[in-house]
Amino acid sequence: MATIVLFHSVLGLRAVEQQAAERMRGAGHDVVTPDLYAGLTAPSVDEGLDLMGKVGWEIICGRARAALLQTSRDAVLAGHSMGAGVVSAVWPERIAAAGVVLLHGLADIPTNVRRHIPVAVHVADPDAFALPEQVAGWSAAAKRSQVKAEIFTYPGIGHFYTDRALPDYNAPAAELTWSRVLAFLETIARKT
Repeated sequence: MATIVLFHSVLGLRAVEQQAAERMRGAGHDVVTPDLYAGLTAPSVDEGLDLMGKVGWEIICGRARAALLQTSRDAVLAGHSMGAGVVSAVWPERIAAAGVVLLHGLADIPTNVRRHIPVAVHVADPDAFALPEQVAGWSAAAKRSQVKAEIFTYPGIGHFYTDRALPDYNAPAAELTWSRVLAFLETIARKT
C-alpha cells in the first residue's frame, strides 16, 4: 500500500478528485485529498483562475504543506492540473516521496530531486497547459536529472479529459489513464 496526497485542480476539490481517491483506495492505497480552497469551487477554468488568485498561491501551498505534515515523508505526490503546480512547489521539500503522479499538467523537477524517483505524467496531446514542446522539454530535463519518468500523451482530447463533469471528458482515455496510474502505484507499493 502507498500513501498518496492528491492535490486538486484550479476548479477546487470536486467529485473528480474524490472519485480518483476512491479508485486508489479501492486498490488498497491510503489517499489524502487536501482542500486547498477551503470549500470553494469554480465551474470554469476562468473562474477557477480568479478563485486561485483570490485565495492566493502562498495560502494554497501553505495548506498543501500542512496536509503533507500529516503524512509519511515517502507519500506519493499527485496533482490534477493546478495540483501539478502545487506538486512543483512542495516537491523540493519532499525528496523522500516514493513517486509523483502528474495528471493534466507538469511540475518542475527540483534541483535536489532523488535519482531514479518514479514519475508518471498523463496529459492530452496537445494540451494548452502542457504544450508538446513543454512536454518534450520536461522529458529532457527528467533524463538529465535521472528521473525514472513515464510520459503518456492522449491525442485529440481536451485538457481535463478524466473529469466526467466537464466537456473535455473522454471515457476511453480516462479509463486508460486510471489503469496506468493504478499499475504505477502498485509498482511503488511493492517497493515501499
